[in-house]
Order: sequence, then structure tokens, then C-alpha cells
Amino acid sequence: MTRPFHHARLAFTLATAMLLSAAFALAPDPVRAQASVVKLATLVPEGSVWDKALRDMGAEWSSTTQGRVSLRVYPGGVAGDEPDVVRKMRIGQLQAAAITTAGLASIDPSFNVFNVPMFFTSYPELYATLDKLEPVLRQRLDAKGFVLLSWGHGGWVYFFTKQPIADVDALRKSKMFIWAGDDRMVSVWKARGFNPVPLAATDIMTGLQTGMIDAYPTTPLLGLTLQWYRQTPNMVGMGMAPLVGGLVMSKAAWAKLPEADRAKVQSACDRMEKRLEVDVPRQDTTAVGEMQKRGLHVNPVTGANAVEFRQVAEEFASSLAGIRIPPDVLALARKERDAFRARAGK
Repeated sequence: MTRPFHHARLAFTLATAMLLSAAFALAPDPVRAQASVVKLATLVPEGSVWDKALRDMGAEWSSTTQGRVSLRVYPGGVAGDEPDVVRKMRIGQLQAAAITTAGLASIDPSFNVFNVPMFFTSYPELYATLDKLEPVLRQRLDAKGFVLLSWGHGGWVYFFTKQPIADVDALRKSKMFIWAGDDRMVSVWKARGFNPVPLAATDIMTGLQTGMIDAYPTTPLLGLTLQWYRQTPNMVGMGMAPLVGGLVMSKAAWAKLPEADRAKVQSACDRMEKRLEVDVPRQDTTAVGEMQKRGLHVNPVTGANAVEFRQVAEEFASSLAGIRIPPDVLALARKERDAFRARAGK
């Protein structure tokens, strides 16, 4: 009588062990349960220097956090134009974005200081001013529910045009792309005698092909990468502004990351920023030469024409103060820029 009972008890024990093993197998792994997939959208083209830098950064996130934080990149505008991307971050459909000042300004207007034509004339001047502005800009983003993880350097913006342009009057006659959704900026351009055409950035090629626009501002590297220059074989030979961008994450998504992992994520973002500071200006210069080999004409802006461009740029800065740029932010930017120029003997 004892042996059948012994067999029954052994069978029960084995069955219980199997059930417990199955339960543990089906239970979520403690590490995986904490895993965060950060969905990031951007307009940068797939395979570009910016896209590669983002993906390398994402690989570093994953490796340094043992898979607890991973990055999924949606490049090339597949998630929409930058204002669309910001809206999706606000409702939690996306957690992060690598955006230009157009997207950043849709969060807070202080970033419009980087959209003033010819406000900055060199990278050292930009970086010196940015160092002083950064704490203010971070605070303003934080108040709107976003965290600035790094700056993204896009290069220096020039106007690309269908017809040769080397003075302000000729640029005024062009049908010039401007980012859709900013009616006040459209009004500022019109008040200065220009002919802005609001479009989503994802519609620039269509606008060129249909004749809706025949001029647009972009960097040489983007003009080459996207092949836009084939529709506009002329470049105004005077830089307009640096294309400043930033990698931002919603505060809600940032708060979900363990504190130790946030430090690792931030370190990878810092390295990406330094990488782009070096790679982008160098590749911008190379891009101009490559496009010239393929028929691009760079039209010099000299003498009185250069002086007029600078005068119009100052008029823009004045007209944007208090309307599109908070006066205190513009005043601080001017102060630090001018202090750098004084130190440099300009």
C-alpha cells in the first residue's frame, strides 16, 4: 500500500515542478520588463551622416544599458513634418525627435533666434553664444514638457535657386519656400518685400517640380543628399544661418528610464553631438565641390550687395523681437554674440 502512495506523491511532485517551470518560463524576465523602446522621428534622410550618427547612438544606448533602453528611428519624414512629430510626442505616440529649429520653435518660440538670417557669421560665434543661451533654452523646453539631450548640427544654410541670384532684389522676386504653420513668420517675410510660399518640408521636391517654389534655404550637404540641387542649379554665395537642431525627448518618456540608464543615454548623446560638430561642416564643404562638378553655380555676393543682405538681416532681427522671439532671449543672444566679436577683434 505504501508503494502506490509513494508513486502518486512522486508524480504529484514532478507535475508541480513542471507547472512551476512553465510558469517561470512564461513570466516576464525582470530585465525585459523594464525595457524601454524609444521611438524617434526625424526628417534626416536614411543613410545620411545624421541618420548613421543616430543609429550608432542607439546601438550605444542598447549596449551600455544591457538592452534596457533601445532606439527605433523613423527617418526621412515618414512620421510627418516636424510640427506633426512634436504633436505626436505630446500625446505619447513618439518619445523623441531629432528636429531643426522649426520643430523646436513649435515647442518654444525662443528657438527662432537661430532663424534670423545672418545673425551668426561663423561656427565659433555660434558656439560661444549657444553656451550662454543653453541654460535658458533648456529651462524653457522643460517648462513645456521636453528634455534637450543634445544639439544637432546641420551645417550652414544657403539659398538654392532656379535662376542665378546675387542680390536682395532678385531674392525678393523668387517664390521662396518657408515652413508651413508659422503665419507670423510668413507675415514678417512679406513685410520685408519677399514672396514666401508655406509648405511642409516633405513637399519641397514636389513644390520645385510643379513650380510652386523656385528657391529654398538648406545646407549644401542636405541639398546634395536629397538631390534637390538638380532642380535648383544655383546657390547664393553668402551663408544665411546655421541649421541648428536638437535631440529632444518628452519628460514623461525620460522619467520612465532608470536614473542610472539616463546617465548612459546622456553620455551617448553627448558623443553624437561632438561627432556631428566635426563631421557636418567638413562634409558641407565637400558637398559644394561635388555639386559644382555636377553643374551647380555658386553666385558670389560682394560689395554693396553683401552690405544690403546684412542690413536686411538686421531688420529681420528687429521685426522678430517680441513677435517670434522673446525679447530677453534675443537681447542675451545679441549680447553674447557681440562680446565674442569684440574678443575676436571683429
